[in-house]
Amino acid sequence: MILLPVSLTIAAGAALLNLWLSVRVGRVRTKEKVFVGDGGNELVMRRMRAHSNYVENTAFVLILLALVELGLGSSMWLWGAGALYLVGRILHAIGMDGAMWGRMVGTIITMLTQLGLAATALTAVYMTPTSFTSVDVTETVVLEQK
Repeated sequence: MILLPVSLTIAAGAALLNLWLSVRVGRVRTKEKVFVGDGGNELVMRRMRAHSNYVENTAFVLILLALVELGLGSSMWLWGAGALYLVGRILHAIGMDGAMWGRMVGTIITMLTQLGLAATALTAVYMTPTSFTSVDVTETVVLEQK
């Protein structure tokens, strides 16, 4: 069995953060009596956009995180990247409510996290020495047994 502790932990945190963002949208919908769409309400729009933006970015980060961990193993750098991403998304959501610095910092963290993970994935693929031998593994085993 392959266990990816970084990816699983960050994915669990991402799921909880998704629930938090959903609840924030639901609360403002109830308060503003907007049950379908955004009703032209700016706060509803901001909360919906914060949630949508989160969903748009998180899948890429989680996929890259899992594949990098699968290919290179767990590392403190990977833990840090995943945790920082979640913090960035919290800051972005708070920023969408009006604290513009949070939105800006959260956006920068999101972009840098994706860029770092993508660069790491590409580096792992293209900088890892590979063998171009076309010998079948079963042939090798048979040859070794003789």
